Amino acid sequence: MLGFLQNIGMTELIVILLILVLLFGATKIPALARALGKSVKEFKGGIREGDEEVKDKKEEDKKEDSK
Repeated sequence: MLGFLQNIGMTELIVILLILVLLFGATKIPALARALGKSVKEFKGGIREGDEEVKDKKEEDKKEDSK
C-alpha cells in the first residue's frame, strides 16, 4: 500500500518539507501534527471499541445458541 514511499529519497523529503513550511508556516506545522496524531489515536480507539462490540455480540450469540 505504501510501497511508493520506499522510492522517496532525502532530497524529495526535504522538498516536501519546504513546501509544507511555505504553505502552512513553521508555527502551524506542530499544531497540525498534534491534531493529526489525536485524530489517528481516536480513530484507532473507535476501531478497538467496534472490535470489542463484535466479539461481545458473538459471545452472546454462542451462549444463546448453547441454551
